[in-house]
Amino acid sequence: MRINHKAQTVSSAKVLVTGAAGFIGSHLSHRLLAAGDEVIGLDNLNDYYDISLKEARLKRLTEKCGFRFVKMDVSDRPGMEKLFLEEQFDRVVHLAAQAGVRYSLQNPHAYIDSNIVGFTNILEGCRHNAIKHLVYASSSSVYGANESMPFSVHDNVDHPVSLYAATKKANELMAHTYSHLYGLPTTGLRFFTVYGPWGRPDMAYFLFTQAILAGESIDVFNHGNMQRDFTYIDDVVEGVVRVLGHTAEANSEWDGKIPDPGSSKAPWRIYNIGNASPIKLGDFIAAIEKALGIDAKKNFLDIQPGDVQATHADVADLMRDMDYRPVTPVNEGVQQFVDWYRAYHQC
Repeated sequence: MRINHKAQTVSSAKVLVTGAAGFIGSHLSHRLLAAGDEVIGLDNLNDYYDISLKEARLKRLTEKCGFRFVKMDVSDRPGMEKLFLEEQFDRVVHLAAQAGVRYSLQNPHAYIDSNIVGFTNILEGCRHNAIKHLVYASSSSVYGANESMPFSVHDNVDHPVSLYAATKKANELMAHTYSHLYGLPTTGLRFFTVYGPWGRPDMAYFLFTQAILAGESIDVFNHGNMQRDFTYIDDVVEGVVRVLGHTAEANSEWDGKIPDPGSSKAPWRIYNIGNASPIKLGDFIAAIEKALGIDAKKNFLDIQPGDVQATHADVADLMRDMDYRPVTPVNEGVQQFVDWYRAYHQC
C-alpha cells in the first residue's frame, strides 16, 4: 500500500482499543503495536457474526509483544470502572459497538446497551482517569436524510433514518457534553463503508464474494444505483492514527450565534474518514467480478428500509488538519480483499 506516514505525532503510549477483535480494531491494534505502543484490546466476542473470524484476528494480535486482551462488554459498568482505574491508559480508541443498519430494525435494545450505555461507561472512565484523548467511532450513517453532497462535518445531521445512526449521533452529542463539562478532548470519526482483508462478513462486499464463489445469485439493492464512498482499511487506519496523535482542541473562532456542527469552543472535533470518491454499487460489484474472474448472477431489487441513496465524504478538514490523503484505488483494494478471502477460506 502506498501510505504516507508523515504525521506520526504520538510518542509511545498505553492505548485502550475497544472492539479489538473487530475489523478496524484489529488492524489499528497491529499498527499501534508496530509504532511501539502498548495496546490493551477489549472485546466481548459476541455472535453478531462468525466468532471464529474474530478469534482468528485476535490470535494474530495475542502473538505480538505489547498486546494484552481483555474479554469484556463495554456495558459492564463495574468491569469498565475497574479496568480504567487499574490500567491508567494514556489514550482510548473506542470502536466497540453494535454495528449494522438493518439489524437495528430487528434488535433495537442491543444498540442501546452497547452504543449508549457502553459509550457512557467509556466517557466516565475517561473523565475520572485523566485520559489525554478519546477517539471514537461514529458513522457516515448519521447524515441520514441529508442529500447535500459531499457530506460535510459542517452539515446539520438531525435526521437519522435508522436507530444505528441515531445512536452514533447520540455518541457525538454525549462526547461534546463531556468535552464541555470536563475538558475531556474527544474526536469522533465518521467512517465511510470500510472494506478490505479481515473484513466483516455481514458487509455487502463480503456477502457478494461468498455468493459468487458458491455460484449463487446476489441481491443488488436499488438496482445497483446506490453510491458509496468505499474506503480501504489501510487508509482508514492511517486516518485514525493521525487523529489519535492530534489531540482535539477548542475552536477559538467558534461562534454560538452561528454554531458550527463540526467543532466547538470545547475540545471536541468531528471528522469524516472516507475515500472522497464514491462509486456506484454496480461498479464495485464489477471490481469484485474482475478480481474473482467470475461473473455474478444478479437479482436486482428496490432499496431497503434504513438505507440511503448515496454517501460521499468531504474530507477537507482531515486533509487540512492531519495531512490525510486516501491513496488506495478501489480495484487495488478489492483485489487485496479477494486474495485474502481465497487464502483464508482456502477457495
